[in-house]
Amino acid sequence: MQEVIEILLVEDDPKDVQLTLHTLRSEGLGNSIAVARDGAEALEFLFGRSRAASPLPDRRPKLILLDLKLPKVDGIQVLREIKSHPETRAIPVVVLTSSREDRDMVDSYNLGVNSYIQKPVDFDDFRKTIRMLGMYWLVVNQAPPEKVFSAAVETAARD
Repeated sequence: MQEVIEILLVEDDPKDVQLTLHTLRSEGLGNSIAVARDGAEALEFLFGRSRAASPLPDRRPKLILLDLKLPKVDGIQVLREIKSHPETRAIPVVVLTSSREDRDMVDSYNLGVNSYIQKPVDFDDFRKTIRMLGMYWLVVNQAPPEKVFSAAVETAARD
């Protein structure tokens, strides 16, 4: 049995990846973190080669941290695919982006994002933000029960 992935971090900036991983691990959050460096890699991780196929159940993270400005497939499209698939719709997605564009925020919430956070520029503020969001989503928040995902599979099979 594979290790449960707690977080899928979708981020193309190596510095932000390093700082996010360091902060989460130093706080004892996210023992198992997968990193996708572009949108195509994120979709490959979640769905395998064919996005039309069912998501890979062993790769369903507890939380997805998603940048919007990504190469290959942008974050809005990744979010659209996650939230449109019954078997991934309930996975909490936090947009963690430097974008300050109203359109990105509106599109994200319209697609069902669970939270939208603009990355702080200051190093200490960035660490504090990552620590707080990790604590909330991995410790305080009640993750969707497995029944949510099982019901989605049954509903999709009937349709």
